[in-house]
Amino acid sequence: MKYMMIIGAFFCASLWSHAQSGKKVAVPEIVQQAFKKLYPKATDVEWEKEGDNYEAECEIAKEEMSVVFDSSGTLLETEKEIEVKALPQAVSNYVQSILPGKKIKEASKITMANGTIFFEAEVDGKDYIFDEQGNFVRIENEAQDDNDDNDEKEKDKKKK
Repeated sequence: MKYMMIIGAFFCASLWSHAQSGKKVAVPEIVQQAFKKLYPKATDVEWEKEGDNYEAECEIAKEEMSVVFDSSGTLLETEKEIEVKALPQAVSNYVQSILPGKKIKEASKITMANGTIFFEAEVDGKDYIFDEQGNFVRIENEAQDDNDDNDEKEKDKKKK
């Protein structure tokens, strides 16, 4: 009986933590309509709030992608997963020289609404952002507060 209570407690705790992490986001109708207009065939759509913006993670034609809109429904950027080998060679060179022994886990191509292209390389849980030519731009991670510190460290390493 004691064993069953312990299992039950763990089960309830896991359900509660899942419910907390999977909170539904209230997406304005104007944002949803803008998304549906641009991507009518999108499937598996999941919304997240990103600051004042809304990000839809979805699948389109068997490709995983995310789309970011502002609260008025204006498209800000799209991000598509790509093969690591599709990154500019300069990105691979950067990772090899600045992060020796580390590997790029995932790669994405980010297209801003104005057409500017960036590449993202995930290494050790951090997203390294590069411009279209493969020049390092910044690091993004879950803790936005850490970005400035990490960017400075990477720039210092690059100078050496």
